[in-house]
Amino acid sequence: MASQENRRITDVGTLKALAHPLRANLYRLLCIEGVATASKLAEHVDEAVSLVSYHLRKLAEHGLIEEAEPQTADGRERWWRPASDGVSIRDEDFRGEPAKAAAHLAATRLFHDQRAEQYRRYLDQRPAWGHEWNTASVDSESWLRLTPAELGALKEELEAVLRRYDEQGRAAEAAGLTEGREHVALHVYGFPFRL
Repeated sequence: MASQENRRITDVGTLKALAHPLRANLYRLLCIEGVATASKLAEHVDEAVSLVSYHLRKLAEHGLIEEAEPQTADGRERWWRPASDGVSIRDEDFRGEPAKAAAHLAATRLFHDQRAEQYRRYLDQRPAWGHEWNTASVDSESWLRLTPAELGALKEELEAVLRRYDEQGRAAEAAGLTEGREHVALHVYGFPFRL
């Protein structure tokens, strides 16, 4: 059974397994879908089922995903699900050794590039989403002067708000209230910089 908590990735091997471009996309899709087969995921990423199956097995080897109960009577395909509610990757776990720091940096850049590409796709498709969704979507930039402790507190508050909305949405969907409900990506970055 999948854990209801984020899995903290602390080893380079697991980080590298997730930081493969196709695997990162497959993991993200599986988190969105909940459960899926390699065939279903292959349609989303426009890759061969055999290649998707290979990468799903690699994610499973590192405990990022696991087999799920079959969702149909057809027993020919394996069903997969995330092994946890998500993952967290913290800088503090990859400091000290140059190889660990380099792996963390490469993974962070990949995840950022994939998020940016997802947002670019939305921008290209924005006219098709209509007035209501475009009015509700957010794209903002804030310039704050904070201490590390204040930024940490802000992060915790934002994460609490996100959890509350996620729980609310999941409960509504479980109750059958699906009309008008879409997947929503929210990317938030908070980092120091100097002029």
